[in-house]
Amino acid sequence: MSDFVQQRHKPPAALQRPRELLLACPPMRSNVNLSRIVRAAACCGIPRLICCGNARILPEISRETGDSIQIEIHRTLPPVLVRLKQEGYPLIGLEQASNSQSIFEFQFPRKVVLVIGNERLGIEDEVLRLLSGTIEIPVYGLPAAHNAATATAMALYEYCRQYPQG
Repeated sequence: MSDFVQQRHKPPAALQRPRELLLACPPMRSNVNLSRIVRAAACCGIPRLICCGNARILPEISRETGDSIQIEIHRTLPPVLVRLKQEGYPLIGLEQASNSQSIFEFQFPRKVVLVIGNERLGIEDEVLRLLSGTIEIPVYGLPAAHNAATATAMALYEYCRQYPQG
């Protein structure tokens, strides 16, 4: 007999302090991707997600996120990012771009906005000009880029690994 017993839906681990990473998403092509991002963010204790366009969260995918994450929907992303930058948040894009730093070498600031790219178009030029920097996740096979929701989950994991207590 195994020494392991499945424990489904364990209570969330307590953080010593609130997470200071915010997520910002452009209009996404897929509400499925956006809903997966919501679920990953909520599981990581991310307090706030900024969405744009006709964002719709699918509850059957985002699951029981409840009030654990504040979701804001805005018309466009640049004015919100300008305001957050004025509030002292560095803006880091998750994007394959010239001079992007590998996520394996990047030290996240504790207080940061992670800007996600659109599934097809990436981060638009107007938003790229606002960023403090960009990070990318290396790809070792085809297709040459990760899905937006998958890449977001991977970046959130790395942030949580660097700041396990919040």
